[in-house]
Amino acid sequence: MDLVSPQELLAKLEVSAKEGRPLRVKYGADPSSPDIHVGHVVPLNKLREFQDLGHTVIFLIGDFTGMIGDPSGRSQTRKPLSREQVAENALTYQKQVFKILDPALTEVRYNSEWCSPMKFDDVVRLSAHVTIAQMLQRDDFSKRYSASQPISLVEFLYPLIQAYDSVMLEADVELGGTDQLFNLLLGRELQKAFGQVPQVVMTMPLLEGLDGVNKMSKSLGNYIGITESPREIFGKTMSVSDDLMWRYFALVLCMPEAELSALKEAVRSGARHPRDVKDELGRKVVERFHDADAARDASAEFARVFSQNQLPEEMPEVQIAESDLQDGKISVIALLVKANLSSSNSEARRLIQQGAVRIGDKKVSDPQARIEVPDGAVVKCGKRGFARIRI
Repeated sequence: MDLVSPQELLAKLEVSAKEGRPLRVKYGADPSSPDIHVGHVVPLNKLREFQDLGHTVIFLIGDFTGMIGDPSGRSQTRKPLSREQVAENALTYQKQVFKILDPALTEVRYNSEWCSPMKFDDVVRLSAHVTIAQMLQRDDFSKRYSASQPISLVEFLYPLIQAYDSVMLEADVELGGTDQLFNLLLGRELQKAFGQVPQVVMTMPLLEGLDGVNKMSKSLGNYIGITESPREIFGKTMSVSDDLMWRYFALVLCMPEAELSALKEAVRSGARHPRDVKDELGRKVVERFHDADAARDASAEFARVFSQNQLPEEMPEVQIAESDLQDGKISVIALLVKANLSSSNSEARRLIQQGAVRIGDKKVSDPQARIEVPDGAVVKCGKRGFARIRI
């Protein structure tokens, strides 16, 4: 965690205690996707710490910017959303964040409250507070400008809007990931221009996803959703590398440093096996978002399926109509897609080529194969994908 600046935060806390006024701690969320994953839990944990000390969290949903989408056209994940989509995603967000945050100490706000009524002359006057030189201090803008790559004016407005949100909310503190540092600092500058005491900026580490390389992201498919089933959460957690699991203990579960160091030493000395420690991590993560019984059941199910090579007790059943068969056979690629074990034909082909697909006890290695599938047969795809076929 990094602060700009510790001295300012201490001063704000002293004033807060003296005046009996809770600090206003802002955190912004993009409404493009309704799902919260454990990567989001890192800043949410810190927000809850503020609440436990009596401070107010402002959970800001960027519905105004969400309806614009990605102005550069470079992102396929930030498409323009309708007002109805934003409202639906926002409602889902609220249900999920309150698994961590205290509703009584949380204000849910939308930046359309002040952005939508603005007229063009209001936008021009707001833009006058920021220079192009300031904007080019942002690393990605600077690199694209140096490489003569286009940058739209609307892209400059995105951080300006985020900064203006801080002005309108009179934020004392704003949290974000380390990749948001420029936008958060711009909020400080704009607050000064409007005669406000600048917010303290607190950046939180970005949690790597299941691939161990990229930050956790739903668009990259390397995420653990907090509303997923206990079995999915546990199974995904068990796929985290031995090296990365320590960051999950620290950032998701907030394990105290002394306890974490002792656990690392137990693994290093051979007193604990990494697999058992990871099982403990999986159970604790499931318990965080479900309950202790669900955590124990998920652990037992994982051991039964993966250690003892048995089938799960529960799995989805997929109906295959007679009309989907030709001479009693079906394309294995079509079967994987219909069974929701693959999101596309190309992904199904890749999984087959990797040897990740089995029908019953037989591995399928030919993507062009057409196969007979008996009623009740089990299709296995990868480590955690199972489906029972019903004709």
